[in-house]
Amino acid sequence: MIKRMIMKKIFFTLLLIVFGFSGLHAQSSFGYISLFNGKNLDGWTGNKAGYRVENGAIVVHLGEYNNVGNLYTIKEFGNFVLHFQFKLTPGANNGIGIRTPLNGDAAYVGMEIQVLDNTANEYKDLHPYQYHGSVYGVIPAKRGFLKPVGQWNEEEIRADGTKIKVILNGHVIVDGDIASSIANGTMDHKSHPGLKNKIGHIGFLGHGSVVYFRDLRIKTLK
Repeated sequence: MIKRMIMKKIFFTLLLIVFGFSGLHAQSSFGYISLFNGKNLDGWTGNKAGYRVENGAIVVHLGEYNNVGNLYTIKEFGNFVLHFQFKLTPGANNGIGIRTPLNGDAAYVGMEIQVLDNTANEYKDLHPYQYHGSVYGVIPAKRGFLKPVGQWNEEEIRADGTKIKVILNGHVIVDGDIASSIANGTMDHKSHPGLKNKIGHIGFLGHGSVVYFRDLRIKTLK
């Protein structure tokens, strides 16, 4: 009897561990919807010719399309948490457009969260607001948290009203407020009318570099 009770206790403990971890995983994914099915570019619009799907990732494709252009979600988003993984190639330069219309330079008519190989020699003299994770031209990001080129990075962008937070590989590299950041003008001294947008598309802003994106999911906020 005692042996049976011990065995039963071990069994239920194991169940608790298994379902406990499963519950945590479900909770961490709760409310997210996928933006990419891993097979094709359904749900996306823009210059599809400049992007292809390879091994479950969206890949900026060069070839004959050196001027890649932008790829946007068909759906628009206002306040959200965007999670994705990305892998850089040497000297890679891209961007995540948020709250942007389909036409115009997304860094100004919307917002651009920079995607960049910070270690590339050609970028050593950039302005602080041009490095990876920065709200381009507006809020500079902390550096030193990118994984080596060729490895997958994990990033989260949280846009909640005027507050923007960027988490790279578990480190907060941007935690700012657009309203206070532009109280005395933008850092690049240029006009950014898109900072006032309350809703818009999410997009990849190609600059002629090969970059890989996968595990794209989003959770809308009130």
